[in-house]
Amino acid sequence: MLTEKQMKLANLIKQTLPTATNEVALQHIDWYPEWHPDIHVTAGDRLSYDGVLYRCLQEHDTQESWTPVDAPSLWAKVLIPNPDVIPDWEQPDSTNPYSKGDKVVHNGKTWESLTDNNVWEPGATGTESLWREVAK
Repeated sequence: MLTEKQMKLANLIKQTLPTATNEVALQHIDWYPEWHPDIHVTAGDRLSYDGVLYRCLQEHDTQESWTPVDAPSLWAKVLIPNPDVIPDWEQPDSTNPYSKGDKVVHNGKTWESLTDNNVWEPGATGTESLWREVAK
């Protein structure tokens, strides 16, 4: 049985989850509900699925065949899974671009995004204003 103080803290966390930044959310994935079929979700809701955080893109009722992995029109993977670890670059969709300040490793180099909504490949010709190479 939870104490009154613990219940207040749990309610505060539930209220804060929707407005948390991705960085904060990724540090506390276990605070987010696990995806499962037959729940109603709205755009912006975040759920975990196989230990990965996803953001809902459009309101729907979840279905067995519409997992975040299988339904990219409904879900966007949050690409920086651990803000303390620089991940390998993944080609993002327009639904989950890199943000200004995000760092990735690509072709043996570490890159920092210089802009929000960055879907371009680091180091590619013409992306000098979008990415800069940084020391690890």
